Amino acid sequence: MRFFVFAFILLSNVAYSKLTEVFWEDLVPEGYIAPPVDIDHSLSTGQQNLSAPVVNKFNNMEVKIPGFVVPLEGDQEKITEFLLVPFFGACIHVPPPPPNQIVHVTIPEGVPAVALTDVIWVVGILTTEAWSGDIATVGYSLKGTSIMPYDG
Repeated sequence: MRFFVFAFILLSNVAYSKLTEVFWEDLVPEGYIAPPVDIDHSLSTGQQNLSAPVVNKFNNMEVKIPGFVVPLEGDQEKITEFLLVPFFGACIHVPPPPPNQIVHVTIPEGVPAVALTDVIWVVGILTTEAWSGDIATVGYSLKGTSIMPYDG
């Protein structure tokens, strides 16, 4: 029995290692320079740039992308919908990044809730489908299948 458990873990790790790793700089088209962000909170009430071009290269591709979670749906135990952002505090403590630097993630069966300060990997199918909510406009969506701690 231990052999089967070990084999499953080994095969799972191999499967995840073969996924395309996408990093935040990969989601910005080559040559695109975002306008400067006004970080004076007294002047800024929301997202600075509501339109930013996306990269179609990863559309409908199974990927693994790291980031921080901004929960949208779920509870203390499990989350089913969240924004994945490149830095801690995005969309909460500071104005949201441009749409091409935010991924809207849905995982219908849910995943364990994580601390907002934890960096995680999210695995799933990435699309260039836009999403808009109360706190941000988003350039990418991801149908998630799993999350795991970021291994740096």
